Amino acid sequence: MTTILDKIIAEKKKEVAKLKETYQSGSIQAKRVHHSLYETCMQSNRMNIIAEMKRASPSKGVINDGVEPAEQGALYEKSGASAISVLTDQPFFKGTIEDMLAVREVVDIPLLNKDFIIDEVQIDRAYDAGANLILLIAAALPESRLQALYNYATNKGLEILFEVHNEEELEVAKRIGAKIIGVNNRDLKTFEVDLAVTERLAKLIDSTTTLLVSESGIKVKEDVERVARAGARAILVGETMMRSRDVKSTFDDLRILLGE
Repeated sequence: MTTILDKIIAEKKKEVAKLKETYQSGSIQAKRVHHSLYETCMQSNRMNIIAEMKRASPSKGVINDGVEPAEQGALYEKSGASAISVLTDQPFFKGTIEDMLAVREVVDIPLLNKDFIIDEVQIDRAYDAGANLILLIAAALPESRLQALYNYATNKGLEILFEVHNEEELEVAKRIGAKIIGVNNRDLKTFEVDLAVTERLAKLIDSTTTLLVSESGIKVKEDVERVARAGARAILVGETMMRSRDVKSTFDDLRILLGE
């Protein structure tokens, strides 16, 4: 059975083929901000929020199509975001690399280029557009390819949010040497969301040396408290922020003290 992830990767291969023909490394030159998400989150006594800029998603459809990336990014930083995730996939999420550039122009916190990375050319473009981190998804590629992309990004000075959904993928993350592990509570094949995924996998992660990020399905303070008890020091929040009528208030509610 073809999953949505299969469809996205198939489309991404076409995009990468075009990018290799048209993109010249260094042709974009955004400002560089040297901040480590890992260091920021490991030293913080509050839950760190990676706030996401996304217009749409395959599971939810259009979320906030009229959003201005720079305006939203500035609001996130002002409200207390530890980092901003910017969706740059066009066909499924209605994002563009221009969204990244617009956000980078106005903020000085780490930026995650949230996309389906399958090739080095995407990493070059992410770096040039001002990203501090890229996303690698365990379910998307063979381990050898993930390792190659991980090493390539690390050598450029980028951090990697390595996304897993089950025990097998977590073992891949450990073998690759991932320091920032994102546990996606949403099954990319069925789109079902369950915070128990974070609770289950957190038991297998050394939280003293690895930054655990809980992704998807976090809407209210109780959700944050639940993943914090499991060991998460950061959460990636997209839809909740994009739909919020009072972003500052939403941040204040979710940025709980850790260790309480």
